[in-house]
Amino acid sequence: MTSAFGFRVIRRAASGLARAGELMTPHGVIETPVFMPVGTQGSVKGISPEELLEMGAQMILANTYHLYLRPGSDVVLEAGGLHAFMNWHRGILTDSGGFQVASLADLRKITDDGVEFRSHIDGSTHFLAPETAVRIQEALGADIGMAFDECVRYPAEREYVRDALRRTTTWARRCRAAHTREDQALFGIVQGGVFPDLREESAKALADMDFPGYGIGGLSVGEPKDLMFEALEHAVEHLPESKPRYLMGVGTPEDFIEGVSRGVDMFDCVLPTRIARHGTAFTGAGRIIVRDAAYARDRAPLDPECDCRVCRSYSRAYIRHLLKSGEMLGLRLVSYHNLYFLIQVMRKIRRSIIDGSFEGARKEFAALCGTK
Repeated sequence: MTSAFGFRVIRRAASGLARAGELMTPHGVIETPVFMPVGTQGSVKGISPEELLEMGAQMILANTYHLYLRPGSDVVLEAGGLHAFMNWHRGILTDSGGFQVASLADLRKITDDGVEFRSHIDGSTHFLAPETAVRIQEALGADIGMAFDECVRYPAEREYVRDALRRTTTWARRCRAAHTREDQALFGIVQGGVFPDLREESAKALADMDFPGYGIGGLSVGEPKDLMFEALEHAVEHLPESKPRYLMGVGTPEDFIEGVSRGVDMFDCVLPTRIARHGTAFTGAGRIIVRDAAYARDRAPLDPECDCRVCRSYSRAYIRHLLKSGEMLGLRLVSYHNLYFLIQVMRKIRRSIIDGSFEGARKEFAALCGTK
């Protein structure tokens, strides 16, 4: 790991693999386990950087594919990098774009050299190779970049998953060789679908490359939860304990507690803002769909146990009115609350590891998964 980075475990749970740590970056120390809000296009939907700081966000994720197409990594570089461009001066992680281009289906062609794809914006043709993905992320200037990988959706035939794994491993070596920024860490990404032996193969190969951290990708893409957690366990088992582990695209309270118990340090997900746009809010008693008629005269906050700015100031009835009226404020308020809620859940998980109550807290956190 470069001199700008470091990771240390400060406390382990009494049993299992849960751990609390500190990830040192050029933009501050990240307390782990951590949830990272997703700012796909350099913006967390509906939420300002100032509000993210207010709610306690430590690091956000931005999307290489989208920023490459618009406004262009050269524009971001000229602006002083992504931190300056979006006025966010805490941690930033950029994904490699592999998930997005692999998801384009009829708009892309995958070869061992890279991926040729047509832009979803204007239909223009582009070619993304491992070296290109690294170059774009270095121009964006995130604290952490991700190696270019091929993410396979569930279900997929074993032979296809194996072939994608082979490409991902080769691309990881090419990314490692192409990476030059001393102030940016490059993480490898474990693939292998739901096949335990392929997850093991991928994790071992990447561990041998000695990346400063490791993403675990290709999960939460349609597979049952039991298969997801089994694949996760087989990946983590063969990754270095001294390096941070990042479960990509996973972000419910249940996933947090189960992922942390299996040794995961970092999470991201679009879920809190996505469900907010449909009027769904996280609460300590499960999810509520505040757009429903049952809340038309409900003067309680979204979550009576929550101390966020939204819950201190606004009622379910008012937020429902905003959502039904198509007012942007309604979407912003639910998004703010959901992000705050997940950040606080992760803080509670971290505290429970440090004070030794993690195992007892698992049942409490599991109750946050339902919908009412």
